Amino acid sequence: MKRSIPALVVATTLASFGAFADTGNSQPVSSHYQYGMPLDVAKVISITPPSNAADCQVGTAHMVYVDHQGQKREIDYREMGNCSQQ
Repeated sequence: MKRSIPALVVATTLASFGAFADTGNSQPVSSHYQYGMPLDVAKVISITPPSNAADCQVGTAHMVYVDHQGQKREIDYREMGNCSQQ
């Protein structure tokens, strides 16, 4: 029983280092925008309009951007479609 405690401590420590080692990847952090949420946008990479952009309906748009720390991020937000009154 006493031998298993140090092995458990070592296994837990190695698992936590593995979690920290994975944070250096270049995968963007994705989230959903909520009203009043602060955004740190240094540069917009792309904006994908909602699929119903030609309709007069609200749809989900997607933006990929870089924040001021240089981290690539993605966010989904609701946007009114581009409708014109003719």
